[in-house]
Amino acid sequence: MHELNAVATIAYRDLLKFSRDRIRIVASLVFPIVIIAALGGSLQANLGSMLGYDFVTFTMTGVLAQTLFQSAAFGIISLIEDRENDFSQEIFVSPVSRYSIVIGKILGESAVAIAQGVGIVLFGVLIGVRFDLTQIGRIIPASIAVCLLGGTFGVIVLANIRSQRAANQIFPFIFLPQYFLAGVFNPIQSLPVWLEIPSRISPMRYAVDLTRAAYYLGTDDFGKTVIDPPAISLGVSAVLFVVFLVVGTWMFARGEANR
Repeated sequence: MHELNAVATIAYRDLLKFSRDRIRIVASLVFPIVIIAALGGSLQANLGSMLGYDFVTFTMTGVLAQTLFQSAAFGIISLIEDRENDFSQEIFVSPVSRYSIVIGKILGESAVAIAQGVGIVLFGVLIGVRFDLTQIGRIIPASIAVCLLGGTFGVIVLANIRSQRAANQIFPFIFLPQYFLAGVFNPIQSLPVWLEIPSRISPMRYAVDLTRAAYYLGTDDFGKTVIDPPAISLGVSAVLFVVFLVVGTWMFARGEANR
């Protein structure tokens, strides 16, 4: 119960910080909305008939997954901010498991990402993307899985980064290539080998494919938009989640112990 209370408290702190940051709330929605409306709309007008499916919906599902994954990962940057403010040091000397601390951060940032995801889905409805209750029922657990994967990915990336400035400089180089390798807003069913390999090792690819599978399952467009069976995307995501969580937490705790 003591560990659960610690997890809940840390998660609540991150969610509360987000709810009070109006600039972050607005900024977190502007980029996805612009991408869906501008890029999805323009490509639909030019390529929609060639592809055989609605490109706005395709882009919306990709951007939804990318936002959930990246928001959860970016949110873990607050671990560095806390370290610079000596907040994490105070936590780490408390009688709380290191895993409880990291899991609390991941859950808190996952809740923040889900709130952003709701905004994206509502925008999708406004521009004509159709959702039924079955699709919503599948997207919710898929979104949670994507957030958890993104959070643990953030932990392992940031484990050995010592400053927030360095993290802000490194993160774009890590995420920008994944936008294209994961197929956020471009089909990647047929890639040359030299792109297929990095695409397969890109964690965001499985997040995007899992989200699209949750939306398109049972539709005629499933085979055109989804690359791997949902079980494969979910299985790979689960394995990566465990590896990132265990290794990332160990690396972060070791870094704190050596301060």
